Amino acid sequence: MSEATKSPTVDAWWMRLLTTVGVPLLSVALAMAIGSVIIVFSGHDPIAAFSALLQGAFGGWRQIGETIMRATPLMLTGLAVGFGFRANLFNIGAEGQLILGSLGAAWLGLLLAPLPPILSIPLILIGAALFGAAWAFIPALLKAKVGAHEVITTMMFSWMALYLTSWIVSGPLADKGGIPQTPMLSGAVWLPTFDTIIPGLPPMRAHLGFLLALLVAVGVSLVLRRTTLGYEVRAVGFNPSAAQNGGISIPLTTIYALCISGALAGLAGASEVLGVTHRFFDQVSAGSGFGFTGIAVALLGKKNPVGILFAALLFGALSAGGGTMQLEADVSQKIITIVQGLIIFFVGAETIVTWFIKRRKRLALEREGATNA
Repeated sequence: MSEATKSPTVDAWWMRLLTTVGVPLLSVALAMAIGSVIIVFSGHDPIAAFSALLQGAFGGWRQIGETIMRATPLMLTGLAVGFGFRANLFNIGAEGQLILGSLGAAWLGLLLAPLPPILSIPLILIGAALFGAAWAFIPALLKAKVGAHEVITTMMFSWMALYLTSWIVSGPLADKGGIPQTPMLSGAVWLPTFDTIIPGLPPMRAHLGFLLALLVAVGVSLVLRRTTLGYEVRAVGFNPSAAQNGGISIPLTTIYALCISGALAGLAGASEVLGVTHRFFDQVSAGSGFGFTGIAVALLGKKNPVGILFAALLFGALSAGGGTMQLEADVSQKIITIVQGLIIFFVGAETIVTWFIKRRKRLALEREGATNA
């Protein structure tokens, strides 16, 4: 079939597919290429470096478990930021909502430990999600009522969360040891690790929070595609004026979307507390940066739940393999940070991919015209 006879619908579908899939893949490829050049100029072998990185991320069950463990909170924070994006909201405060969710999980874990795990763990997860949603509610209300920009308000609330929780774990919830942290949670409320569930696996830190993240991704996808709320969120994000003319309340949808985004970030905090740290440490999230990295994950995943899962796994693999790369290839882990930054830079430069696609199409038409002549 010639280009001239192709259906416009088919052309549009191919363009959308190439833009959706091509931008992330090309971004990763370009970032790796530039990272390789930097490694060469630093006097090391890029093939050996990235081979060591892959070995550290996927070289065995333990390494795969480490990648999954590091990707789990990024899946949830990526879904949180991506849900906000669907309503044209830039929730840059997922970090603060994650911090509140972490504290809520630690507090509820202490309170609900006497209950059977089948009751206590779901209640803790729900409570942590509510903590995250509550921390997003005031920025959502300010956005809906007075138009305060969510980038500023959510960012300020992240700093407020950091210092508020610092005071709480240094005072009301402080452990007896004097270190600013909550007491250790009972093992009854820990999320089981895969090696304790599946016989034959070596000890690993990957836990059931990963399955929770997968279920949440499915749930987010169903909400966006199959529910009235999802339709309203997508409509407001696509064209607010048309949505309002269609009877959709923009302020109410804004509040719903930002609070759901905060709830998902709160779940990310709960997965870390119940699955990895088993207590809340003062300023623990400030060092992890899961909320901020979630922004990058959502951008790379193109706001699509499935894309976000794969993007989180990529960032988890880069994080898990960075130490092996430094140990075996003598290449600094800072290279990984550079690669991550380059990936986001190229994702933001979508015009590179669209220009390439249009140029290939134009050249094909020119060749076909020359052949026919």
